[in-house]
This record gives sequence, C-alpha cells and structure tokens, in this order.
Amino acid sequence: MAQDFKYRGKDLEELKELSLEEFAELLPSDKRRSINRKLTDEQKKILDNLEEKDYIKTHARDMIIVPDMVGKTFGVYNGQEYVDVEIEMEMLGHYLGEFTRNRKKVEHSAPGLGATRSSKYIPLK
Repeated sequence: MAQDFKYRGKDLEELKELSLEEFAELLPSDKRRSINRKLTDEQKKILDNLEEKDYIKTHARDMIIVPDMVGKTFGVYNGQEYVDVEIEMEMLGHYLGEFTRNRKKVEHSAPGLGATRSSKYIPLK
C-alpha cells in the first residue's frame, strides 16, 4: 500500500492551486527569501515556458523547484553538458542544481611530474 507524498501536509493538487508567494510561505527561510526578493529573468522565463514545453534546457541551477514543474524534464547544465532531470514530488523546495553532479570523481593513477622518488613507490598489492 503506497502512500501519497505530501509537502508540508498538502498534496500536489492543493500546491498547484497556490500562487508562488503562497508556496514560498511553505518553504524554508533561505528559499522563501530568494523568492520574495524576486526571481531572475532566466527563472521567470522558465516559469513562463512550463505550460508550453515538456523539456526545458537551462543554466539556472539556482532555480527552486515549484509544484508546476512536477512531471517535467529539465536539461540542467553542469558546466560541461546538459543532464536530464525528471522532476518528482519529493524534489519540491530543492534547487535544480542539487540533482546534477558538476565535479568528476578524482581517480589517481600514477605519480605526476615533480614527484619525489619516495612518493613514486607504488605497492604491488
């Protein structure tokens, strides 16, 4: 028996009926303040294109996920490429950039230039 996800006691239909300012009251203080200080031009453009498009490419990693975005797919730029992020109900109130990695995992192979003789020793195990 799967239970429906609720954000602050409200389901998705109730959240979609709220205005952006009313939804901001449910968010933590840092995200509420950024909405109250007004969105950037790129963030406003994303909200305007939500009804028209199902896939939106963006560089705005600081965009807060609002209820109208649920079910859409975003191409979020990580500095090298666009990573597809499908928005789910559990992502409400988070930033788009939280769901894409923008740093590679560091893998060291052999010692580089300028390594000392003692640091060049690589055990066989």
